[in-house]
Amino acid sequence: MKRKRITVRILLILILLISTAYSVSYAQNTFLWQVKSKGSTVYILGSVHFLKKDVYPLSKMIEAAFDKSDFLAVEANIDDVNRLDIQKLLKSAVYMDGSTLDKHVSKKTLDIIKEESDRLEMPVEMFYNQKPWFLGLTLTSLELVKSGYNPEYGIDKYFLNKATGKKKVLELESFDYQLDLLSGFNDDEQELFLLYTLKDIKTLVQEVDNIVDAWKSGAAKRMETIIEKNSIEDRGFIPLYEKLVTNRNRSITIKIGNTLAL
Repeated sequence: MKRKRITVRILLILILLISTAYSVSYAQNTFLWQVKSKGSTVYILGSVHFLKKDVYPLSKMIEAAFDKSDFLAVEANIDDVNRLDIQKLLKSAVYMDGSTLDKHVSKKTLDIIKEESDRLEMPVEMFYNQKPWFLGLTLTSLELVKSGYNPEYGIDKYFLNKATGKKKVLELESFDYQLDLLSGFNDDEQELFLLYTLKDIKTLVQEVDNIVDAWKSGAAKRMETIIEKNSIEDRGFIPLYEKLVTNRNRSITIKIGNTLAL
């Protein structure tokens, strides 16, 4: 059977969930793992969606893993915009029935949103047609872009560009799956997601700086500490965290395991 090598872009937590039934090795000073079975090899690279240009060039180990791979696997192919259902996105992300954000969140949450809009020097009314889950992503993106982070420099975007015309791209999830997951939260869950975003928005850039620094140096233990602190500190967020991270990591781990079983 032909040996298959696959570069997989996954959530950082996934590294902790790989089955010990396979041979696992870690490339020092990078966030790259190699998982091997008798028939297949999977390179797992922890990815960051928003990065700055100065993170490049990447480690030669990472580039070599990509070059040796037959496929590139990502959560969702962000370059394949033709598959994105704009109408579905709009219906899921904004209120289309005349409703507004203030009808779906508490006054306390609304006051926090107003504080944030003042800090960004943007009228709060600009956010009123957005559903809480989408507003959480919007505010996070605005904060990161303002500080020089850019999705165009994200690891997934970088390797998707390199794979164009050279390697087949596989999806571990899809746009539809992720959209259905986020928009499928009820009002309480959406407000919780938004509050969790707003809670540390003022220190977001510093947190991302710490994550990127740990990623660049391959400091897995430090990364684990950062993520655990942010996810477990607020016990009320744990059920949502299970849906957003833990359950998805298990699903992706199974798909990687299926590849290793070939």
